[in-house]
Amino acid sequence: MAEKKKIIVFTGAGISAESGLKTFRDSDGLWEEYNVMEVATPEAWNKNRELVLEFYNKRRKQIIDTNPNAAHYALAELEKKFDVHIITQNIDNLHERAGSKKVLHLHGEITKARSSVDPALIYAIKGSEIKLGQKCAKGSQLRPHIVWFGETVPLMEDAYLLASKADYFIIIGTSLFVYPAAGLVDYAPHNCPKYLIDPNDTRTDGIKNLTVIKDTAGNGVPLLVKKLLND
Repeated sequence: MAEKKKIIVFTGAGISAESGLKTFRDSDGLWEEYNVMEVATPEAWNKNRELVLEFYNKRRKQIIDTNPNAAHYALAELEKKFDVHIITQNIDNLHERAGSKKVLHLHGEITKARSSVDPALIYAIKGSEIKLGQKCAKGSQLRPHIVWFGETVPLMEDAYLLASKADYFIIIGTSLFVYPAAGLVDYAPHNCPKYLIDPNDTRTDGIKNLTVIKDTAGNGVPLLVKKLLND
């Protein structure tokens, strides 16, 4: 039996926005009534843990009440024919809930908590909240399992390695302006077909063998998936 071709999918805020999730990018650094720098940095955590926990608890409740959209489901369909790996900048679990099996979360997962002193201690959150006073096995306050602004992206090297093995590389709902994640496409083989699906202006310079589909994820992804499954 022939080995399945590998499709690497890189997703950003645009795919989740179509399920109704607001993004930092769309709101000028504000999310609802919060200033991002006061809730999504290590300094914010050290200054006001209660506020940071409240912010992520609210986001977690919103995500629990949100459903995957047509783009998420279409990507899961690709697994019928291809070895599909999704690399996402999103902290929600919509890819998994749509049925995708291999999802690498560059910026962490909102459904998990981790130790403040040992990044290897990660826990699934029961319900929707991390409460002040909830501690890890080493006695430190649990924090959201999120990569905050100013923190390194620990899975970046894993993502680069996956990108380098792509037979096809698909980019959905991300501007390709924010690094280091935006540089991921540069690790894909030059000769592999690349597709970029986004209704907004994105970075395309220097990307070889690129087809731009200027459409929403909900429209563009199912059409591309149908093409790839039928080719």
